[in-house]
Parts: sequence; C-alpha cells; structure tokens
Amino acid sequence: MLPHQKHQHIVLGSASPRRKALLKEAGFNFSILTADIDESFPSHLQAHEIPLYLSQQKAKHLLPNLNEKQLLITADTIVWLQNHALNKPANFTEAYSMLSELSGKTHEVYTAVCISNHNKQVDFFVKTTVQFKELNHEEISYYITTFQPYDKAGAYGAQDWIGLTAIENLNGSYFNVMGLPVKELYDALKTF
Repeated sequence: MLPHQKHQHIVLGSASPRRKALLKEAGFNFSILTADIDESFPSHLQAHEIPLYLSQQKAKHLLPNLNEKQLLITADTIVWLQNHALNKPANFTEAYSMLSELSGKTHEVYTAVCISNHNKQVDFFVKTTVQFKELNHEEISYYITTFQPYDKAGAYGAQDWIGLTAIENLNGSYFNVMGLPVKELYDALKTF
C-alpha cells in the first residue's frame, strides 16, 4: 500500500485490463466496480471535454454504490483527429476506417480522470500527441484481425503491434495513450 493510501480504499470504476494493469504496476491496492453506462455525449463537446464528461458520468453512476471510506477513480480516453473523436470501433469495417484515417497523420489522445468520494471530486485530463506512419492495407488488416482492437479508442493500442511498428513520434505521456496517465493520477491522489 502506498503511504498516502492508508486511510482510503481505492475503487477503480473501469473494466479496462490496461487501466487495471497500470494501477497495479504503480503499487496501488484497489478493487474494481464496473457498470454499463451510455457512452454517448452531447455533440457540442470538443476534444478534452468529451472524456471529462464521460468520466464524470461514470463517477455519477458508480459513486452511490460506495461507502464513506472508499475513493472512486473513473477515466475515459478518446482519440481526436481533425476536429472529431474516434471512439471504440464496433466492427472490422469501423476499425479499418479509423486506422486508415490515422495513417500518416498526427492525432491527439485525451484521457480524463475523475477522482471522487462522497465529499469531494477532482477532475483532470492529459493530452498526448501521436504521429503515425503511413499504413498499408495489409498492415491495417493484419492488426485488426490479429489484435481485435474493438475495446480501444481509435481502434489501436499503443502497447500492441501497431504501436511498436506505426508510432513514429509521441509527445507526452505514453501511459495516457494506454488509457491512464499514471504519474498525473499519482500526484492528484497525493493531494486529494
């Protein structure tokens, strides 16, 4: 248990295996609580506003299930390309379309985190800029067929084959692209 975690039990409000692994690797003791919520958002929201809204919606849904000694962490990640969000693809066709859009371009990845208990809420977001090389049909098809990236914003995982072979430049937090900006979360928890 981390020193500043003595009096609180952390609950991760996420089914993401990547968020779970990152939090565990950072030394946190936590339990998991998940719920299916509507991940649609108002159309006027832009860039970082989208994951902030969704992480807050997750917290609003899950917090009533917690007791006074529990601390909830919820998060949401989007890929932002040329003024629109690339969410999770529903099928091969959507994943192929997203990766084709990302090919040879620079995009932003925004992860927003909401830390809350029954008395307080703190929200923040982190932005990482990612440059992809040009991807050909075979590379895109191979990645989708082999890695099934249907649970990933923008249809890719930086930790997967495509991250190893297609990311030419990354400016910001790598862990943010994986779905949880661990350093920023750690710092926020110290002062919560």
